[in-house]
Amino acid sequence: MAKNWPLARRRSALQARARIIQEIRRFFNGEGYLEVETPLRIPAPAPESHIDAVPSGAWFLHTSPELCMKRMLAAGYGRIFQICHCWRDGERGSLHLPEFTMLEWYRIDADYRDMMDDCEALVRAVAHIMGFGNTIRCMDGEISLNGPWERLRVGEAFERYGGMSMEEALERDLFDEIMVRDIEPQLGIGKPTFICDYPAARGALARLQENNPVVAERFELYIGGLELANAFSELTDAVEQKRRFLAEEEYRRSQGRPPYPLPGNFLDELSNMPPSAGIALGVDRLVMVLLNAESIDEVVAFTPEEL
Repeated sequence: MAKNWPLARRRSALQARARIIQEIRRFFNGEGYLEVETPLRIPAPAPESHIDAVPSGAWFLHTSPELCMKRMLAAGYGRIFQICHCWRDGERGSLHLPEFTMLEWYRIDADYRDMMDDCEALVRAVAHIMGFGNTIRCMDGEISLNGPWERLRVGEAFERYGGMSMEEALERDLFDEIMVRDIEPQLGIGKPTFICDYPAARGALARLQENNPVVAERFELYIGGLELANAFSELTDAVEQKRRFLAEEEYRRSQGRPPYPLPGNFLDELSNMPPSAGIALGVDRLVMVLLNAESIDEVVAFTPEEL
């Protein structure tokens, strides 16, 4: 049988990937986090407008470990992290895989600003151990990891790059289109960018700002125009969370997407969760950025088409 040359050519990338994951674990162990494992197969995912879960019998492969990890916070765990596989149906492209690796971490007595600090420290630590120092090459440009990283409000991003206000984009149902087409390619160029303070309608599991309830305490991290992470100050109001889930589910049904049951155990326990913050970071994309890879296919052992 002929040698699998595409797999053989990925050896150096996969060796680097292994070192990156080892450094991620070292970083969180050093910060007093407990590494946890939650089930990959769950009875009900969080309903999200544009994400479809992969069915597994009458249950689903999780799109994120978020719900189970938040239940652990509600049970008294203070700092937890997890590196696991997640599944999202129909996602495939140079930046997407239907099965991918996610890093998530959560801590109590924190908010989304603390998650920004964590991101900066983690990425710098990994880049240092990989020998890059505070400068990496990504998407044919140099990215300085020296702090502080840019913190750009969504409203400011629309004024700067979108050609209209955030409010007008929402009113004309152009928010997502302008974000993807005009704003995202401009983010994280030369220095990583946290785009933050999303409109409340785009923060399904996020806490709203106490003094400005039209704004959700949410950010996304971009490096070289590529989204790496999504974070929230966590919503702990079970009644409000259920209302948002029902609204998301109603929208999904209106778009012909498969229906999901409500995650009842999560909602029952949510009110026990103390003020907290959490974040999901794509490991495959972090490896892409650090290795200056053009496609996610270059940094995984097998693509779906090769199985």
